[in-house]
Amino acid sequence: MPDVGEGLTEAEILKWYVQPGDTVTDGQVVCEVETAKAAVELPIPFDGTVHALLFEEGTTVDVGQVIISVQTGEAEAPAAAAAVEATAPAAAAAPVAAEAAEEPAAAARQPVLVGYGVSQASTKRRPRKAAPAAQNGSAPVALPAVPAQPEAAAAAPAAPAALNGNGGAPAAGERPLAKPPVRKLAKDLGIDLASVVPTGEGGVVTREDVHAAAAAAITPQAAASAPAPAAPVAVPARAEASASVSASAAGEARETRIPVKGVRKVTAQAMVNSAFTAPHVTEFITFDVTRTMKLVQELKADPDLAGLRINPLLLIAKAVLVAIRRNPDVNASWDEAAQEIVLKHYVNLGIAAATPRGLIVPNIKDAHAKSLGELSTALSELVATARDGKTSPADMQNGTITITNVGVFGVDTGTPILNPGESAILAVGAIKLQPWVHKGKVKPRHVTTLALSFDHRLIDGALGSKFLADIAAVLEHPRRLVTWA
Repeated sequence: MPDVGEGLTEAEILKWYVQPGDTVTDGQVVCEVETAKAAVELPIPFDGTVHALLFEEGTTVDVGQVIISVQTGEAEAPAAAAAVEATAPAAAAAPVAAEAAEEPAAAARQPVLVGYGVSQASTKRRPRKAAPAAQNGSAPVALPAVPAQPEAAAAAPAAPAALNGNGGAPAAGERPLAKPPVRKLAKDLGIDLASVVPTGEGGVVTREDVHAAAAAAITPQAAASAPAPAAPVAVPARAEASASVSASAAGEARETRIPVKGVRKVTAQAMVNSAFTAPHVTEFITFDVTRTMKLVQELKADPDLAGLRINPLLLIAKAVLVAIRRNPDVNASWDEAAQEIVLKHYVNLGIAAATPRGLIVPNIKDAHAKSLGELSTALSELVATARDGKTSPADMQNGTITITNVGVFGVDTGTPILNPGESAILAVGAIKLQPWVHKGKVKPRHVTTLALSFDHRLIDGALGSKFLADIAAVLEHPRRLVTWA
């Protein structure tokens, strides 16, 4: 599993595009994974035949773990065979492991995916106490450095004993070996790592070990509290499984628990940090956009813009860019470490998008330098990519100001929370026909409400009010797109 984004430590395998026996070529996409930021397709850097998929779809894998083996030639066949045999029960795996131990280290440690290569000189963990010799006098064998499949690990009760010499559990007073994500998982589930039987290489506690310990801890409690006639309730083996259901005494589902992970998890953390870090101020303005709606219809009929997506959001985005040009101080960020305000001379315009995996905010790079046609194309590509779940982490970084269109849901307005690191966010309400005083008479006009939330450390009330008023002025009289540009 490569490091597909800055600071990411794990990813969930969403879908495999290949199966054992399939032929693959260098650069071919073999699987799709979801990180805390986006769904990403992973290519294979080899020509060869898929030998084994080491994790199933829906499994969360730490960065650096081997997820697929590919046979690329005769020299690599023994190593690939040893990798697959390592997932079998311990009795069948011992001879293969002994042969794999005699292979040169370089042959067993090859780069697996683009962007990640296993270092030849990487340091190794301190060894566990050696396992006692078997009764027949044979020495304990070491498993090869390939993660076992969860199903195979569950079917091999003797595997933990082969990993350390005290029945699988760490020795008294010895700190269990586990990666940081696994330690955090154990802490969240209330599991003491010292009591978990490790199945990883060298006595390392894996995610599956923690989930198995959690399931084992829940089962006795459920059995003790349940009435005797009640039917047994199956406990999922992993927390990453589909949402667990809490049933009533009559058997009807009253609650559904949905694991918070991926994009939804990182969005929740970012919103909490933003709400309690940046002092938010929100201002509102309601005005007549009838002229803008007429301009939208005229632009749709313009042959020079044929094939482009023309809608009110396009002109709102253009109005924001014009207002930023008139009020450049709003386009800034706060550097807490240096205690400085960083004034941006470019605009990476964020567009909040609701996707099946949660809310994401990709941005249009250098939107200030784009023409109306180029801005339309960029908006269309951004929305299509977000809906398909293909937005890359780079597309969601370094935004400056964001637009969120809550009007598409029929909502009049809201008080949006700043995207972390940005100075302002504009909420666009629904555009509706309403009675409005126009030229001294009450007439039906297209009216909308804008809400601007901004960081009061960067933008004071006067600057924020002027910026919001300029956006409304452009949309009320769209000829200002030319006269103010």
